[in-house]
Amino acid sequence: MKITHLILCALLLSITAKADWLNFRGPSASGYNPDATGTPSELSDATLAWKVSLPGRGLGSAIIVGDKVFVTAASGPDQKQLHVLCFGAADGSPIWERRFWATGRTMSHKKTCVAAPTPASDGERVYAFYSSNDVVCLDLKGNLMWLRGLTLDYPNASNSLGMSSSPLVVGNTLVVQVENDSESFAAGLDKISGINKWKLDRPKAANWTSPTTLNINGEEIVALQSSKGVLGVLPDTGSRIFNFEGGAATIPSSASAGDSLYIPSGGLTAITVKTDGSETVKHWNESAQRPGTPSPLVINDKVFIINNAGVLNCANRQTGERLWRIRLERSDKSATPTGSFSGSPVAGAEGFIYLFSEAGVGLVVDVSGDEGEIVSEIELGETILSTASLDNGAVYIRSDRHLWKFGK
Repeated sequence: MKITHLILCALLLSITAKADWLNFRGPSASGYNPDATGTPSELSDATLAWKVSLPGRGLGSAIIVGDKVFVTAASGPDQKQLHVLCFGAADGSPIWERRFWATGRTMSHKKTCVAAPTPASDGERVYAFYSSNDVVCLDLKGNLMWLRGLTLDYPNASNSLGMSSSPLVVGNTLVVQVENDSESFAAGLDKISGINKWKLDRPKAANWTSPTTLNINGEEIVALQSSKGVLGVLPDTGSRIFNFEGGAATIPSSASAGDSLYIPSGGLTAITVKTDGSETVKHWNESAQRPGTPSPLVINDKVFIINNAGVLNCANRQTGERLWRIRLERSDKSATPTGSFSGSPVAGAEGFIYLFSEAGVGLVVDVSGDEGEIVSEIELGETILSTASLDNGAVYIRSDRHLWKFGK
């Protein structure tokens, strides 16, 4: 009986982990979670579950672990006060808040901020990473487990515009990209102690992309994107597995589906990694499918990109051929224009893509049919540069000032 009970508990924990949204763009850091069911087809006052105020500034997405929602922020004249906030997912009630002083540089472009990266979790701990190169590990109750000021170890690791790469937990490793035009590196930190497991020198160029994971023969491989291309490494050791040298964007990140990677490179390039991990196979490149700031999104047999003109393109995942496109605009031409997009599109199991523009306009696009259709729109009245998060039938989105939950 005890063994059966343990097995059932393990299965329940596994299901919960799959449903939770633990990092930037959710599972594999790619924006699509087929386990996120029951998400709303409408964003409106009727589906708004709650709205809470946030301190300072923050562009990172919310992450959801069980019944808790976590976001970061930075406040003060120089954004040197770093915040980690925890809310109850059911009603948005504040559970705890922790504050820390930045140990590194807090300069950034006025459009971004120090709390630009999205935090990450392994289901037991929360890892907050800031543009100041401070890494904070807390348990789910808010107890400090460890803190590292990476600038103290690597004093030239910064740029004058601010950094926004989001961390990612893979196995027992916390992967961080600290890529800039001076002391540029990526590191794998032991998630329990924060000590370096490995450190790789990276191209010396400003880079705002975040790591993604691929699944090769059942093993997760971390994909590190830069202006030179994409490097695949083992999360535990940092050992190099593959290297795509075709160059890549430094703002939109790649998206993965199994052993395939869709890279913002010369438009959009699709590659797979051979089963022995020795090399990559390039399948297609479509120069017309060029992502703007948002990262691409792969849903089943289709890949979606938003270009700088505010057009959502849908392409065949196998060939890159465009299937359809729609302009992301309001139905009411007298309403606030949709404008540009900085946040990336995300989707769950229901065939809806959720995206929010910089002007604070939220859109739901139904992509389950032969053509895409905007089925809902809402104006939140605040600048939104972040990416939505999905969990347990709900959509979460944040601005500097507020965190919203739509759904149940």
